[in-house]
Amino acid sequence: MQIGEMRHGPRNLITDVPGVTVGHCTVDRGDNHTGVTVVMPCPDNPFTHKLTAASFVLNGFGKTTGLIQIDELGTLETPIALTNTLNVGLVHNAVVSYIIDRSYREGVIVRSVNPVVCECNDGGINCIQKRAIGEKEVLEAITSASADFAQGAVGAGRGTVCYGLKGGIGSSSRIMVIDGVTYTLGVLVQSNYGSSRDLRIAEIPADTQETDQGSIILIVATDLPLSSRQLKRVIKRTSVGMARLGSYIGHGSGEVMIGFTTSRPVQISPHVYSCSVLEEAQLNNAFRAAGEAAEEAILQSMLYADEDQTLDGKKVGSLRQLLNQKG
Repeated sequence: MQIGEMRHGPRNLITDVPGVTVGHCTVDRGDNHTGVTVVMPCPDNPFTHKLTAASFVLNGFGKTTGLIQIDELGTLETPIALTNTLNVGLVHNAVVSYIIDRSYREGVIVRSVNPVVCECNDGGINCIQKRAIGEKEVLEAITSASADFAQGAVGAGRGTVCYGLKGGIGSSSRIMVIDGVTYTLGVLVQSNYGSSRDLRIAEIPADTQETDQGSIILIVATDLPLSSRQLKRVIKRTSVGMARLGSYIGHGSGEVMIGFTTSRPVQISPHVYSCSVLEEAQLNNAFRAAGEAAEEAILQSMLYADEDQTLDGKKVGSLRQLLNQKG
């Protein structure tokens, strides 16, 4: 299935952006079917090598942490962790510990840090009240992070549902050539939103969920030279991918978008930095890339996920199996 007209990167993953890695820890024990996914924005310590970043909340039914400081300072200083709603505090604590320990080994004392932790509610498939994700699981996700990673019902996507079918973690990338230089933009999603009646790519039996509810987290990474303001413009366009699949972005759904660029300012004196930024008209390339990659990432999150069931025994179908049955 071809999504859009732009070329994707060699892996068709957010990790096609050089330096970006992703790791998971998946928990399947008893009635816990959940996990954590971590996006590592660069090989360096992000606390001491802050990256330009931006966030945008399309609908704020969510519990993400760290967005206030991103919006104020325009920088990212930790990995981005994704988990379930009731585990945000425990994952926040684990990310703080990771940054303190890594920085201490590098001779840096941390007195304040801004962990970014995002969430979707997986309480249908996972007994969310047991809060199964702690420091051990977060560190496992961080240490396992690599350029190649699994998609579907893994990590933070283990228990999610998208358009009434099994959702999960999905990713995609797009390549742009501007003035002879190749740039990459990648998207990673945690999909847990939408109503079955709205999905535009396949006719599926409508579920009892009459409204678009749940959440989706969309993480955008790029090596384009962008300001925080420009990044905010770009990440808003991931909503195009959602809309093309049928979402109306309902009252009960949280749509949170976070973006960062690995392109760094150059220090020219102790207190002055020089920044390269893309010409505004050239943002059209990034806008299209964000929309196309988001649409494909959401589809990937569903296509890689197998059939499942809720804790009360209700079937949660698989988009891949549904499409195979239809030929």
